[in-house]
Amino acid sequence: MKKCPLLAVGLISAIALTGCPTDNSSSSAPQPSQETATSSRPDLSPGVRVSRSAAGIPHIEAENFAGMGYGYGYVQAEDNLCLLAEDVLTIRGLRARYLGEDGVYRIPANGTTTSNREADFFWRSAATDEAIAPLKANAEEDVINASSGYVAGYNQYLQEIRNGEHPGRHAACRDAEWLLPMEEDDMFRRYYRLGVLASSSVFVDGIAGAQPPTGPEALPAQPEELLESLQGTEELPFPLGGELPIGSNMYALSGDTSRSGESMLLGNPHFPWEGTERLYMAHLTVGDEANIMGSALYGLPAVLIGFNEHFAWSHTVSTAFRFTFYELTLNPADPTQYLFEGEFVDMEEREITVELLDQDGEIREETRTLYYSHYGPMLEFEAAGIPILNWTNGKAYTLRDANAENDRLINQFFQWNKADSFEEFVELHKTVLGVPWVNTIATGPGKPAYYGDVTVVPNVPDSKVSQCATALTPVFGQLSPGLPVLDGSRAECAWDTDADAPAEGIFGPSNLPTLTRDDWVHNCNNSYWLSNPEEPVTGFAAIIGDEETPRSLRTRECITKIQDRLDGSDGRPGSNGFDLLNLQDTVLDATLHSERLARGSVLDAYCPLPTLPTSSGGFVETAEACAVLSAWDGTNELDSRGGHVWREFWRNINPLPADTLMWLTPFDAQDPVNTPRDLNVANPAVAMAFADAIERINNAGIALDAPLGEIQYSAIHEDFIPVAGGNGADGSFVIAFPRFTSLEQDNGYAVDFGNSYIQTVTWDDNGDPVAEGFVTYSQSTDPASPYFQNMTEAYAEKQWIRFPFTRQQQARDGGRERVQLPQPVQVPNPAN
Repeated sequence: MKKCPLLAVGLISAIALTGCPTDNSSSSAPQPSQETATSSRPDLSPGVRVSRSAAGIPHIEAENFAGMGYGYGYVQAEDNLCLLAEDVLTIRGLRARYLGEDGVYRIPANGTTTSNREADFFWRSAATDEAIAPLKANAEEDVINASSGYVAGYNQYLQEIRNGEHPGRHAACRDAEWLLPMEEDDMFRRYYRLGVLASSSVFVDGIAGAQPPTGPEALPAQPEELLESLQGTEELPFPLGGELPIGSNMYALSGDTSRSGESMLLGNPHFPWEGTERLYMAHLTVGDEANIMGSALYGLPAVLIGFNEHFAWSHTVSTAFRFTFYELTLNPADPTQYLFEGEFVDMEEREITVELLDQDGEIREETRTLYYSHYGPMLEFEAAGIPILNWTNGKAYTLRDANAENDRLINQFFQWNKADSFEEFVELHKTVLGVPWVNTIATGPGKPAYYGDVTVVPNVPDSKVSQCATALTPVFGQLSPGLPVLDGSRAECAWDTDADAPAEGIFGPSNLPTLTRDDWVHNCNNSYWLSNPEEPVTGFAAIIGDEETPRSLRTRECITKIQDRLDGSDGRPGSNGFDLLNLQDTVLDATLHSERLARGSVLDAYCPLPTLPTSSGGFVETAEACAVLSAWDGTNELDSRGGHVWREFWRNINPLPADTLMWLTPFDAQDPVNTPRDLNVANPAVAMAFADAIERINNAGIALDAPLGEIQYSAIHEDFIPVAGGNGADGSFVIAFPRFTSLEQDNGYAVDFGNSYIQTVTWDDNGDPVAEGFVTYSQSTDPASPYFQNMTEAYAEKQWIRFPFTRQQQARDGGRERVQLPQPVQVPNPAN
């Protein structure tokens, strides 16, 4: 890093680089080019100023969005070059060419794991020129300029690495053949990839491998057999009864709930600690057009969750589905023709070729023909080895993805970043309607608390689901309520369009849930229904979310924490209500709702028994585990002893149905925060779950009374850094998911998922934001960076980090560093 006085650095121009051919559906895989081309965008001549806070947060000041993008691209490459470079390979469909055909490709945010080969076929068929063209055509000028600037900044740092500068940095990739320059289309492919994170990209294998039958007559699955086979299966993948791995906690608190009388906000996404769905924090100032601080997923030169002097906001993953399946009736003589409005229609054929690097270092080509209906790609889908949507001689299935059609996504966040008031922020939520798959809350100084699931949702009212039902509709109705499987043979089964919708086929804001209150709103990943229990939100289509159904234990813990603070029953000192300190204490208070509900009854039922039977046919002694759980403080704090015993126990009973087999007091929609309750300890399966937990910990060689801080730690850092928290299934509020769920595999819990970017925000008497928090895994993925683990160490110690927003706040940051940006240069692509 170069240090200098905080002066504007004149930048002459930027270079837009050519890379792979832009036709991703061509018959040959894209190849790096050696040519460069000069573009008139972006104009960086006014200069850019960059500094870093002591924690490594870049403050980027520019007179236009092109300059902001340049500074952002440069510092993000400085922190995360290898990760960003790998993502370029991914979205161009070049993973198998450079990283090996059988290498593993993961999208931790949606649970996808596949091979590089399948990933390349998927992305080269999905993120085509045609797919990203609407995003580019509809992008505001500021988006275009910021994107081009980002490319120039990234490429500038990449060229410095190639020139041998920054010795010791980015050792994992600095000499790699696959360290390719970025081009503007890569940015739009990245935006597209973000949009379909909760939809198409869940089905990488199913889309990349979907092929018509070639053998004897294949029969479609029978609904009754499917239900019987799947209902006893644990951990079905999304969307069959499972949730996306990503989650979040968030609160918006008006002045009526705070001690100061000023509004407050908590944002706490639970996202991967690895990959480009990490969150990166920056402060962006663009002339007099934008002044915003917060975080974004890698490769996006904007703030996606953040704050300024006017408002603060956050997101959680919504329950709404962003896609629907369509069942196609096929021509018996040709399984690539389907019935539509009484006529057989040819599927579109796309020939995709990818290059594959084998174990001997040889490169070969593989070509597939993938098929598309007028709705979208053909796909096949199975769970637990059972075909659910399979391509037979009579039926096949296709996917329509609303976010693959969403050309407003990136504009939404740029407009929010430029908003001048809380009211404008809320209005833009409705008028742009580009948020892809997350709930939003917001508040501002002196403002109420706002919640909205104003997102891109297929316009499929419940009446259409009934009118267009197929044989599989009841199956999905039980396993994945709200997700339609529609009849693709009739035009009347196409998605509707609301008059106030900004695009065809989606709900408009009048048919999407919102709530504004003078006290508080929250979301912890259940639907909109119980955003505040005093005012349930009802009357919306099932595809958006469920109503009057049990909430998760984490949601109940989220609500209970607010209620306990407002009535003073949480035991915290002082008057009722929130201030920044007790909000932060609440945020990192690693309690879990299942302990509130069930520890006493478990101890009373099983501890008088000297032994309990296990599922393996043996017996375990209960005395030591009972002594540990009796003394346990009921949390997943680092010094807690016994939380892992409870975690392993609850992991065993979680698959039990949430009915009288598990709870004696059933769910009551009139008391949703406190029901269901009263664990059915008389159920032999619950007793066996307790015994199995003891046995598993004993077999792993871990002490039953081991402090959590000795057995749970960051999986992504070289040094041992303890990590507090648990998992959402047992109602933990502080989230820390281990890479492996089995103790036998990992000798403890190696965390690579959970609390990620945390912001707590309020405003002082001058209206200036007062914000603190963490990037829990730190800003950089480069072990040689000073910002590789500094915030993670602070997070482990609960040492909250100031987010300096105003110039006065920045001036008080004693560790602030000034960064000099060089002029951008042309970066030739390496010869293939």
